[in-house]
Amino acid sequence: MIFTHPLIVLPKFFLFSALIFLLPACANAPWAERVGRSLAPDPRLKDNPVAIGSPSATPSPSPSAGTKLPSPRGALPSLFTNDNLLTNPVPQPGDPDFIGPIPSVKPPPNGFVNSSGNAAATPSPSSDLSQVSPEFQTYITDLTNLGALQLPNSQRFEPNKAVTRREYARWLVAANNLIYADVPARKIRLGASTDQPAFKDVATKDPDFGAIQGLANAGLIPSALSGESGAVNFRPDAPLTREDLIAWKVPVDMRRSLPNATLDAIKESWGFQDAAKIDPKVLRAVLADYQNSDLSNIRRAFGYTTLLSPKKTVSRAEAAAVLWFFGAQGDGLSAKDALQSNQPNSQPSVQPSLPPNPIGP
Repeated sequence: MIFTHPLIVLPKFFLFSALIFLLPACANAPWAERVGRSLAPDPRLKDNPVAIGSPSATPSPSPSAGTKLPSPRGALPSLFTNDNLLTNPVPQPGDPDFIGPIPSVKPPPNGFVNSSGNAAATPSPSSDLSQVSPEFQTYITDLTNLGALQLPNSQRFEPNKAVTRREYARWLVAANNLIYADVPARKIRLGASTDQPAFKDVATKDPDFGAIQGLANAGLIPSALSGESGAVNFRPDAPLTREDLIAWKVPVDMRRSLPNATLDAIKESWGFQDAAKIDPKVLRAVLADYQNSDLSNIRRAFGYTTLLSPKKTVSRAEAAAVLWFFGAQGDGLSAKDALQSNQPNSQPSVQPSLPPNPIGP
């Protein structure tokens, strides 16, 4: 039991009694009113009483539509409200306030340069290849992955679109030089800006001057350099014909003098009903292509046919089929072989790897 000394209790008693007598006298003082208001209970708690220490409050009635309740004092604004996103956008990579990993983005596979040293784009071999057969899809995909099908400012290949003469010249040089990247003797040298232009309509500033001039310098296309005095214009934006498709490509395959050819020889070998419509200057290339058996350009691009239709325009898919393989029987390479040679511990085969279900004779 604890005892309190009387001398300590008496002063506290007299002080408490004095306050009781003084309060009524000060009831009308202004400061007394302020003290009273500050000590009065919050009227908002009368309707929504909350017990001290209670983990949750009694839910209030749901507000009517359109009513916006004020945020509790001290509550943080939501990071996901529209107003907050507009006034305080989420920091992006590179901003001083950005916190978090930077997502990895793969660069597009179209950052190479075309045959004349100008920026070009590789078409995406995906969206529009369903328009052609699986064989053509294989040719286009392999050449695209190799980087040979250059289309400035384009991401679609459009396989059934007619290929222009400039496009085919560009692809011919690019495909040959990429497939024979490790064989300098088989590369086609690009024309130099200091060369005298072989054609009046292909100036040195033309984006495809290097490829077109290079083909003319090598005598692979008719020009004044090869003795064709009438071939003063190249017509770069004109559609490519089937006979020009073969005439430009076969000399690159054979790399030797082409055999003499006659209409009878073409009819007997190919059986073309329209052999008489073929330009006489192209007959040698057509006959040499026949001697390449299943690897011939005509069979790969057009399949079995008794009509060459030499003046018919060539589609981009058909051009890709021709450019997928370079060389002759037992001495040639395909775009697939070139891609495999870029892999570690791999060697290109002398006999090219044919795509599935190749087009036969």
